[in-house]
Amino acid sequence: MHLIFLGPPGSGKGTQAGQISAKFTVPHISTGEILRTHVSQETDLGQKAKDYMDQGELVPDDLILDMVVHRLEQSDAQNGWILDGFPRNISQADFVATTIIPADSHPKELVRELRVINLDVPDDILVQRLLARGRQDDHEEIIRHRLQVYREQTAPLIDYYQDRDQLYHIDGNRSIDEVTEDLSQIVSA
Repeated sequence: MHLIFLGPPGSGKGTQAGQISAKFTVPHISTGEILRTHVSQETDLGQKAKDYMDQGELVPDDLILDMVVHRLEQSDAQNGWILDGFPRNISQADFVATTIIPADSHPKELVRELRVINLDVPDDILVQRLLARGRQDDHEEIIRHRLQVYREQTAPLIDYYQDRDQLYHIDGNRSIDEVTEDLSQIVSA
C-alpha cells in the first residue's frame, strides 16, 4: 500500500493518515512532523527549515528530499507507507515516481497500487481549524499566506495525479469517522 495524502493545511491529512496507518498497519510519514522534530532539536536542517516555516513558506526541496528518502529506507516502510505533506509540487511528485519507488517494482502494478487522496475543505473552515489548534506559527495572516502558497505550489498535483488516474477526492468537511470510512473503502478497493 502506497498512499499520498493531499490537501491544504488544516484539511485533516495528519489525522486521517494516522487513522488509516493504525487500521492497515503501515507507517504514517509526515514531513511536517519530521520538520517540527528537526526544529525542536535545533538540527542544521531544523534551523534552515525554521526560517521558511516562520514566514509561512514551504521548505525548499533540497532540505526535504534526503530526509524523506532516509525515512522510507527504514524497515517499517518496506511494505508500504502513507506520505503526508509530500510531495508538495510536481518536481517532488516526479521524484516519488522515479526515485522513491523501488527499482524492481513493475510500473503498471505500482500505478494501480499508488493512491492519492485529496481532502477538500473550504478555506474558512481551514482557518478556523488552524486557529483552534493554537500552534505558535498559526496566526490568521500566516495561515492565509500558507493557503495561498498551497494553492500556487501544491494544488497542481491534483491535475498531475488526476491525469494518471490515481486521484481520489474526499469531502474533508465532515466528522473524522465519516472521512475515515470513505478512506478505508478506497484503500480496501
